[in-house]
Amino acid sequence: MTERTGGCMCGAVRFTAKSMNGFGVCHCEQCRRWAGSALFAVTVPVADMAIEDAGSIRAFRSSDWASREFCGTCGSVLWYRHDKGVDGAGDYEITIGLLDDADGLELEREIFADQKPDCWALQGDHPRMSRAETLTKYGVQVDGA
Repeated sequence: MTERTGGCMCGAVRFTAKSMNGFGVCHCEQCRRWAGSALFAVTVPVADMAIEDAGSIRAFRSSDWASREFCGTCGSVLWYRHDKGVDGAGDYEITIGLLDDADGLELEREIFADQKPDCWALQGDHPRMSRAETLTKYGVQVDGA
């Protein structure tokens, strides 16, 4: 089991996470607006995440099924949580830029790939799911999906 440490830009939020292998990239409009581009993140189960001091963490409910958390001190994007509408629930999608060492992580998937702007492209042979495929996989029901 791989263990990695990380934290926000100012150091107010520090964590240790286990079970990291590969990462995914989300191209949805919300992630692009929140992170400033595609969201590069690694999934960490709740049981494998240890946060040293959660006092600076702030949350924003971005949909009925997800929240996004950031450092209230420096504003660093921390993680996305598919919480199914329950605050504080759901695995962590930790942005890989927070990791003290992200070496060795491999790109495993792209989601909302049909919403990716044409100004960038990621190389490699990995699954690229459309918006409809992504919502179906995660059991999200959205009008017009």
